[in-house]
Amino acid sequence: MPIAFPIPDEAVLGRRGEILTGLGQLVAPEVLIISEDERRAFETDALTAYRRMPLAVVLPSTTTEVSTVLKFCAQNQVKVVPRGAGTSLAGGAIPQEDAIVLGVSKMNRILDVNFENRTARVQAGVTNLAVSQAVAHEGFFYAPDPSSQLACTIAGNIGMNSGGAHCLKYGVTTNNILGVTLVLLDGTIVEIGGEHLDSPGYDLLGLIVGSEGQLGVVTEAVVRIRRAAEGAKPVLFGFDTSEEAGACVAAIMGAGIIPVAIEFMDKQTIEIVEGFAKAGYPLDVGALLIIEVEGSDREMEAMLARIVGIARKHNVRHIKESRSATEAAAIWKGRKSAFGATGRVADYICMDGTVPLGQLSNVLKRTGEIVASYGLRVANVFHAGDGNMHPLILYNVNDPAEQAKAEAAGEDILKYCVEVGGCLTGEHGVGIEKRDLMRFQFEERDLRQQMRVRAVFDPAWLLNPAKVFPLDNRLTA
Repeated sequence: MPIAFPIPDEAVLGRRGEILTGLGQLVAPEVLIISEDERRAFETDALTAYRRMPLAVVLPSTTTEVSTVLKFCAQNQVKVVPRGAGTSLAGGAIPQEDAIVLGVSKMNRILDVNFENRTARVQAGVTNLAVSQAVAHEGFFYAPDPSSQLACTIAGNIGMNSGGAHCLKYGVTTNNILGVTLVLLDGTIVEIGGEHLDSPGYDLLGLIVGSEGQLGVVTEAVVRIRRAAEGAKPVLFGFDTSEEAGACVAAIMGAGIIPVAIEFMDKQTIEIVEGFAKAGYPLDVGALLIIEVEGSDREMEAMLARIVGIARKHNVRHIKESRSATEAAAIWKGRKSAFGATGRVADYICMDGTVPLGQLSNVLKRTGEIVASYGLRVANVFHAGDGNMHPLILYNVNDPAEQAKAEAAGEDILKYCVEVGGCLTGEHGVGIEKRDLMRFQFEERDLRQQMRVRAVFDPAWLLNPAKVFPLDNRLTA
């Protein structure tokens, strides 16, 4: 069924002029966006099937400005939707008509790099790739690398606890963030964590990462930078079926082998990506794994020998090692461009279920059956090493009937992920897309306990409202 939005607060809409005047007295004219044409750029995120025009948009450049804006909104009971780069695939940054969007795109400076401590302090609007580029000259990098790393911001990564291809070895965002500057709804600025590895007291940082902008607005972060390995080599493994490829992944991980990355593509995705990126992917296979190992030449050879042995037991019939930096870059260019390449041939909804590795083959098979039952196609591309599946359900966004079928198919897939012991999301967050499925994952008492925690930070539910929790189960006290 279509995703529902709450009815806008007519009292707030009626006070729009007053609210804009108040904001205009607090921030410079270039920070406040009020015209309809300019606001239209913020009416949706990467879940483009849904759109809502915000009341206004504010683009502060300092923590102090964020504090001032949030304090004003709290005093005037105005909802606030925090926004990074708008690459959210779950509708996490889609606004409401009675809410302002607070974007961090102007907060894009790297404030300090400490190679001795292996940390960097950055503003929340910095992109993942910019962090790696800023430290590459000393042989360091920032590990989380979603496919959108060229555009997605640290703020959005913290909100959704994003991962990426290399999270198998290096962990997701929560494993690579040491501290944040957080502005609470009343304007209070707090520092959580820092440049040290451990902080005393409650693990509030673990609570903030993945909270989808509902507990406060992150304006700065201390990120962990890592020394790059001596060498790295991605290898292509082709299989006749997705089930064989999935079983191979489970066997590799079950043997205690931890490559840097294990990425999966099915035949549909291989054909789409190869036509776009010319990455040298084999077109005569039913599924492809990109497995990257790193270390010294001897270390890589030893690990690859073990992986190849396991792959042969699962009927691998194509193995291609990258022999140069150019070949390695082409392999990863293909994987990183998969979403964009798919968008050239069809509209799609990208799901984000996570399943136990032993269930990969089973879930891949069932995913195909589910989508086919709705008369649609699916392209599977995902982080296989940690079971984070991203089936792309292809449909025509201009056909309401097809959109409804695509959403229903996605809902069935996510439910099946939960049924086999997985969960609704691995890195995209809940947003509006999975909000109504939360009852399928959690019992009512579990949901209410989560909402109690949220209400401690934002009792009036003004921060990123209408996200994560079902609309008919709002806890306000």
